Amino acid sequence: MREFSLPTPLGELAALRNDGRGPRVLALHGWLDNAASFLPLAPYLDGVELVAIDLPGHGRSAHLGVGGDYSFAGSIASVLDAADALGWDRFRLLGHSMGGAIASMVACACPDRIEKLATVEALGVLTEAPERTGARLRQAVAAQRALKDKRLRVFPDIDSAVQARFSASRAPGAGLEPELLRLLVERGVRIVDGGFVWSSDPRLTLPNLVRMTEAQVENLLAGIECPTLALFADPPQPYLPDAERRRRVAALPDGRMVVLQGGHHLHMQQPRQVAAAIAEFLRA
Repeated sequence: MREFSLPTPLGELAALRNDGRGPRVLALHGWLDNAASFLPLAPYLDGVELVAIDLPGHGRSAHLGVGGDYSFAGSIASVLDAADALGWDRFRLLGHSMGGAIASMVACACPDRIEKLATVEALGVLTEAPERTGARLRQAVAAQRALKDKRLRVFPDIDSAVQARFSASRAPGAGLEPELLRLLVERGVRIVDGGFVWSSDPRLTLPNLVRMTEAQVENLLAGIECPTLALFADPPQPYLPDAERRRRVAALPDGRMVVLQGGHHLHMQQPRQVAAAIAEFLRA
């Protein structure tokens, strides 16, 4: 895939694209990942025009300005702006984790523009019980106020940054091998005096001010008119148990679920198997 950039009203978005011909597919990565998340999968997605963007504040894309909204709902504008910059009136969405959540919202919000939706390890957004609304709001605002005192850690070399991310993501089902992490890290750092720092906007680590309830998510999913394929890993992630993800798929008007053995980044760890599950869906 080759590098290019997209000018948008909210800032320039860095992106990668293949030289494929066929249906237009816009790929959205997970939280604190970047477009390199789709590099292992891209060779197996022939027959589509694939563009993977660095979402705002991630990878090599611009950070949002003061007061910018990094919520899932706020990201809808960024996705549509990227499609507009590409000249795509109608297109297909492929999203992993956070990218899958954002893609779900775009598909519901803009049924006239989204032809198909494929998600990996996500469908809908993270939810919370209504009685937690006030507590979450207080915690999120306090975290916002405290962020101004945070200093970025400087890594002397890329290997140190890879090791740091490896150590931070070794929870069961979450870890990536160092050679795959390197793809994300090399695109996710910038050079400073003394080494490298993460290029991602520190505001991305802040908790959301508000989350939807499960009932709201089911209503959102019921509003997705396009054919949808949701690919999940087994064992499931704690935040989306198997019974809950099956309920979400059942809420879709035209949805199908596929489960593969693997971890949360199975599109990077098992790209051939993932492509076997989603490629024909995206091409047809």
